[in-house]
Amino acid sequence: MSWYYDWKPYVSVAERRRRARKKMDALRRKGVDIQPITIDGRKIAKTFWGEAWCDHLESFSDYENRLPRGRTYVRNGSVCHLSVAEGRIEAKVSGTELYNVCIQIKKLSAKKWNGIKQRCAGQIGSLLELLQGRLSSHVMGVVTDQRKGLFPLSGEISLRCDCPDGAVMCKHVAAVLYGVGARLDHKPELLFTLRGVNHEELIAADAEAAVSAATSSGKSKRLAAAELSDVFGIDLDTGNLEPPLQSTSKRKSKNATAKPAKKRRVRKTAVAKKAPWGSRSKTSRKTMNKTAQEKPRHRSVRAGEIG
Repeated sequence: MSWYYDWKPYVSVAERRRRARKKMDALRRKGVDIQPITIDGRKIAKTFWGEAWCDHLESFSDYENRLPRGRTYVRNGSVCHLSVAEGRIEAKVSGTELYNVCIQIKKLSAKKWNGIKQRCAGQIGSLLELLQGRLSSHVMGVVTDQRKGLFPLSGEISLRCDCPDGAVMCKHVAAVLYGVGARLDHKPELLFTLRGVNHEELIAADAEAAVSAATSSGKSKRLAAAELSDVFGIDLDTGNLEPPLQSTSKRKSKNATAKPAKKRRVRKTAVAKKAPWGSRSKTSRKTMNKTAQEKPRHRSVRAGEIG
């Protein structure tokens, strides 16, 4: 049969790898930064970000028939080169020949990115914990949500390979997509680069949320100068502070006005404790009568002096 003689002779995997390495070495000599994917063992991804990417990839029902061959290719080292840039993944995969793969991914929309930042605000401890996937399950669930997270939807991915396979996703493309999961094990920030967003903005939004929460609750990260004066027993120069703090003299004046009020309360209490008229002693009555008799005489003398 004529079609039988059109088949190319079988090439072993070892021979394919040898040919691929030879071509990669030639590209390195030309100054190309070759970044191969190397898998240790059977597990492709071992960290949170890598596993989350692979799980998201396997959730696409359109790809399920082609993904098993891709896993085989990436495990045996067929992905000779893989680079990630904003909205673009480029790779070289060793097959019967060395094939070029290009995967384009749409940039994350500003609306979705702002939603992620709002849902994560106030819950991100540090950038290192974010990249290592060691934050709370809520934060990790937000950024890896299959509909509202960082991962692209199937309609946001465009696949292309120059192999003769006419399928939208060939085994070489599937191998590259799994290779991205393995690459995220070591460089999880590439996921943010791929979607065209800056992962440091999550930390900035988290800090802004913390400041606004402290302001709304009346808290301050600095002690007022008046409080420092009370604590350490010193007077601070508050001329450059805004709003101006109350001076020590004003505080003293307030204290001075407060003391007479206390004396008045004491006098009122003393009057309230006086015994009623009927219970006064005879000695006090005599004293009051004597005083009443002396007062007119005193007035008459003064009147005579005036005349």
